Amino acid sequence: MKIQEFSEGVKDTLPIMVGVFPFGLAYGIVAQTMGLTPGETLLMSLLVFAGAAQFISLPMFAEGAGLAMIALTALLINLRHLLMGVSLAPYMTGLSLPHKALLSFGMADETYAVTISRAQASGYSGAYHLGSNTAGYVTWAVSTACGILLGSRISDPLSWGLDFAMPATFLALLIPRLTDKINILVCLVAAGVSIIAAVAIPGKWYIIIACLAASAVGGILEGAENDEN
Repeated sequence: MKIQEFSEGVKDTLPIMVGVFPFGLAYGIVAQTMGLTPGETLLMSLLVFAGAAQFISLPMFAEGAGLAMIALTALLINLRHLLMGVSLAPYMTGLSLPHKALLSFGMADETYAVTISRAQASGYSGAYHLGSNTAGYVTWAVSTACGILLGSRISDPLSWGLDFAMPATFLALLIPRLTDKINILVCLVAAGVSIIAAVAIPGKWYIIIACLAASAVGGILEGAENDEN
């Protein structure tokens, strides 16, 4: 039964991974243009497994940012995982701590969406959750490896405009979420603060400052909206 549920998790997740594969491919190519070796590029996907954090880390690595700043930036970018974890926690109470840790490591936006939808529709299954996570993890690793192989066969990847893959990725993730006034205002605040901070403060601090400012503004606006309702 658990094998069947694991297989169902893989099957339900793979169609979504078709859209994720190009991002892993782009990461594998762009990471090498930013100075990472093929081994470092693949290892980052295997150990970090966080597409947005990996993309945003690349220029920071290239410009010599410290590991502490890179780690803090990745933490801020992935704070949404705390909310996803909170929503799944009631379903995972019967699992052992190592099992919870494994499932938490493998959770991504896409696999979370598949898992929580299944849990709400027909009940939670740790095997199903693991199958979904496995599909996402393997897809990201394989797409990164393909990007590494492809990048090694392109003499000058930047001439293909592949360095634009990172901002294009974030724009593709951002624009569909600008569906109401709060999201639009938070986006404008983040953009404005990041520009001002980038001009005024050396290094990559503008990323962290913009994240904090946007989070604060978003929290205040949503709190005010809930009070009105």
